[in-house]
Amino acid sequence: MAETRHSKPAQAKESLSELLEEIRACRFCVETPIGAALPHEPRPVLQVSSTARLAIFGQAPGARVHKSGRPFTDPSGDRLRDWLGIGPDIFYDETRVAIAPMGFCFPGYDDKGADRPPRKECAPLWRARLIAAMPRVETAVLVGSYAQNWHLEGPTLKTMTETVANWRAYAPAFFVIPHPSWRNNAWIRKHPWFEGELLPALRAAVGAATAPLNS
Repeated sequence: MAETRHSKPAQAKESLSELLEEIRACRFCVETPIGAALPHEPRPVLQVSSTARLAIFGQAPGARVHKSGRPFTDPSGDRLRDWLGIGPDIFYDETRVAIAPMGFCFPGYDDKGADRPPRKECAPLWRARLIAAMPRVETAVLVGSYAQNWHLEGPTLKTMTETVANWRAYAPAFFVIPHPSWRNNAWIRKHPWFEGELLPALRAAVGAATAPLNS
C-alpha cells in the first residue's frame, strides 16, 4: 500500500499476534479516558492478518457489532459487501480482508441517540502499529471522513462529498466512500456518479486484491 503520513512504522517490526492481544485487552478509554469514560465494557472488534491484501478502514462498531463481536454484522455491512462486490465468505476471510475501524469499540450513543464518534484514545494508541503489521495491503477502502482524514496523504478536501468526488486522485491504493448506512440514500441518489463510476472501479480493485495469488 502507498505510504501515508500514518503508515510508516515507528519501531522495529513486531508480532501481529502480540499486538492483537494488547488491543483486545485495552481498557484505556475506561480507566484513563480522554473526557467521559466509555459507558460500557470495552469490546474491541477488528479482523486483521499479515496476509490480507484488502483493508477496510471505517469509523467504529455500532451496537449490533458490539453485541456480535464481528465486524459489519448489520444492514450497513450488507450494503458495504454489495458495494465491494463480495460475499460474506470472502469478506470474513481474515487471510484476504482486514477490517480495522478508527475506534475498535462501540463508542455509545449521544444525547440524540446517534452513535458517538470513534474514541479519541484509540487511533493514537494503535493505528500506526497496526498498519505497519499489515505489510501486504494493496488497496484500502476508507469508509467515512474519520478514516479518510487519518489515512490520506496531506489534507482531505473541505467535505466528505468533495473528497469522495475526487476519488480518482487516491485510487487504486485508496478508495474513499461514504458510510453505507441507509441514511445516505438521498446522498447516493444526488450523486449518481458514485454508483455509475466509483463502484465499478472499486469492485475491480477489490476483486484483484482478494483473488488467489498465482503459485
